[in-house]
Amino acid sequence: MNNFSLLIFSLAFGFFTACNSSGKKDNTSTKVTKTLADSLEKEVMDGHNVGMAKYGKLTAKQNEALRLLDSITKLPAKAKEAAALLKIKLDELVEELRSAKSGMDKWMDEYNMDSAVNNIDQRIKYLTDEKIKVSKIKESILNSLQKADSLLKAKL
Repeated sequence: MNNFSLLIFSLAFGFFTACNSSGKKDNTSTKVTKTLADSLEKEVMDGHNVGMAKYGKLTAKQNEALRLLDSITKLPAKAKEAAALLKIKLDELVEELRSAKSGMDKWMDEYNMDSAVNNIDQRIKYLTDEKIKVSKIKESILNSLQKADSLLKAKL
């Protein structure tokens, strides 16, 4: 009977050990992915904040370029011809500024800061994609403003 008791004890010990270890989670990978999601969310919001800080300038530069275009249309024919290249550059600038502004507007309308909060892997993918989008928009805003500064300062 002694062997039978030893067998029962061994089986019970194995059962409790197996149940106990299956209940343990490795929180390290969960913490790392949560930290990654938090970092990505911060990077997305940082990109948004840089773009939004320049948002008012987009409108101001666009209005300035439109004012110059309006002035060109009121010039005499010979002066209009001389300003033809400037008009083309100003038209391109206005469109670039509009595009940068509408890109930010569209992104803000579509961005869902609560996307996949209950699925960390999907959240990381979503935030990675949004980081790429907002980075492109931020660069579009900064580049169009730089172009506006160069063109408008040279012509004023």
